[in-house]
Amino acid sequence: MSILLRTMQTASAQTGGLLVSVLSSVNNRPIENAVVTISYTGNPNNIIEQVRTNSSGQTELLSLSAPPLEYSMEPGIEQPYSEYTLNVTAEGFEPFDISGTEVLPNNNSVQEIHLDPITPTGHGTNLVIPAHTLYGNYPPKIAEAEIKPLDESGEIVLSRVVIPEYIVVHDGAPTDSSAQNHYVLYRDYIKNVASSEIYATWPTSTITANVLAIMSFTLNRVYTEWYRNKGFNFTITSSTAFDHKWINGRNIFDTISLVVDEIFDQYLARPDVKQPILTQYCDGRRSTCPNWMTE
Repeated sequence: MSILLRTMQTASAQTGGLLVSVLSSVNNRPIENAVVTISYTGNPNNIIEQVRTNSSGQTELLSLSAPPLEYSMEPGIEQPYSEYTLNVTAEGFEPFDISGTEVLPNNNSVQEIHLDPITPTGHGTNLVIPAHTLYGNYPPKIAEAEIKPLDESGEIVLSRVVIPEYIVVHDGAPTDSSAQNHYVLYRDYIKNVASSEIYATWPTSTITANVLAIMSFTLNRVYTEWYRNKGFNFTITSSTAFDHKWINGRNIFDTISLVVDEIFDQYLARPDVKQPILTQYCDGRRSTCPNWMTE
């Protein structure tokens, strides 16, 4: 995310913390005195909280109900996170509604909202965050070689591994020409993917291992210019069949954000191989993948 996460006190059991940050989509400036109305997703008329943003464009840290911690620690049928709907309004800006903001127990997160200035043809924004990949149904990863044989093709463009500032995310399958391309800061992309594919309640060592795998996979796509060499104008996709799940506009958990900030310039590699490993993994429950990493 583009803002710095503040130090937050861990919420008590059965609750999770949520901070809402409201910014202008034009210049990324914080919007003061925006009204944020929060309700449970599925029951938007039952308002739980209504707060205003401060001079930094942020609400106070809100303590919201969340399922028991054990739901996210072991596979099961219970949804391990609560989903909330946020309605955001501010003078001079179009309204913004987002459904599906996730809250996990004993964890804090930031939901960033970008408001568009009012225009004669404006109609506001409605954004729906889909289910977490460990709870929803998504296509399994199509297996690929973890090391790409680029020496023979001469297609490699980068002479060394470079940590990019931005990557271009194609929000759909590679051949979906209707899908939008998003320019995303590299760190923000990794935080988004990790928040979408693992649970922030897991031990720090587990989060670190998964973040390393996500970064290594992403840097392999960057280093090999995998999609650009196939004629596409993006770095990576949001399709779980081809890459990792990136969800436009989702909230980011602080335990994941802190790990990414600490190790964002690292990746996995093999001796005498220059390119990062295309680290592929599965959940080990709904899909099995011999010789891959398992979450």
